[in-house]
Amino acid sequence: MRTADFRFELPPELIAQAPAPQRDQSRLLVLNRTGHRMEHRQFQTLPAYLRAGDVLVLNDSRVIPARLQGLNAKGGGQFEILLLEESSNNLWWAMMRPGKRAPVGAQIKLLDRAGRPTEITARVTAVNEEGHRQLQWAGTKNLFNELDQLGKIPLPPYIERADELPDDASRYQTVYAGPAGSVAAPTAGLHFTPTLLAELQSRGVHIAYVTLHVGAGTFLPVKVENVADHKMHAERFSIGEATVAAVNAARKSGRRVIAVGTTAARTLETCARHGGEILNVYRGKTDIFIYPPAQFRIVDGLLTNFHLPESTLLMLVSAFAAPGEKDRGRELILSAYAEAIRERYRFYSYGDAMLIL
Repeated sequence: MRTADFRFELPPELIAQAPAPQRDQSRLLVLNRTGHRMEHRQFQTLPAYLRAGDVLVLNDSRVIPARLQGLNAKGGGQFEILLLEESSNNLWWAMMRPGKRAPVGAQIKLLDRAGRPTEITARVTAVNEEGHRQLQWAGTKNLFNELDQLGKIPLPPYIERADELPDDASRYQTVYAGPAGSVAAPTAGLHFTPTLLAELQSRGVHIAYVTLHVGAGTFLPVKVENVADHKMHAERFSIGEATVAAVNAARKSGRRVIAVGTTAARTLETCARHGGEILNVYRGKTDIFIYPPAQFRIVDGLLTNFHLPESTLLMLVSAFAAPGEKDRGRELILSAYAEAIRERYRFYSYGDAMLIL
């Protein structure tokens, strides 16, 4: 299967630059994957599509303020730094712009959120094949604990505005966010409110959580010609006892498991590949890449946003639309995307949602 098979044209004005006024006021495209039917709804109507006994699995990872500013300690040139992953205390992999001015050995002086110099510094200790820099931080006992004062929310590059909105720090975060570690939001969860979650529970829907710390690589387009040649970035995840019990009980009794977002789906399917259709408590890293004609062992329904062309997320959604088939799911999803474009849905992180059942 070719990467180009997942290409589509999106009018730039449909790329959402800000969240909906209220989280659950976004739109919802409901896709019946067996009957090929589409319905246009509001996200607030989600409870009507779930049943008592369904298990709704959400990713509770919290986005960290991973976007930093720094100065070249020698030349004074400015850097934009996006933290990617903490290898150990004060040792991080990061994207840097301009990267060419940050060779191994370069010294960087960190600025605070207002652009003022701090006592925290970094030294570039390595550069990998992708051009990411390994940074050894000094002047702080633990950089992670300083990020709220130093960093900004790492909005994706297709949100093209010069400054943060006052509510970006809260709106690019789910209302149920827990363990910190993501550098990009699990965006399908951004639509939920405490009121909506309470309504689902009152209807007998079981709410469960996994944690997958989303890396920046998740959202990047695939750059190889053949899909099978793509290598996913590994991301840390964990699934706890309560979620394992809820999912296993649902599978045993024939009830549905609905994944909120591709990250929740990847976590569940990773665990299934380790232990079969019976899940076990697990913690580790996953680089699972799901694309047609993949099968799904756990997930019966998927709630997701609208994704970038030629991205691994679009490929996963296409696989879910017709498990075990090479082309039908991709054709169905691209048809649904074309319908969403005609109906002027909002795309990507701050955009609208799709429910596939």
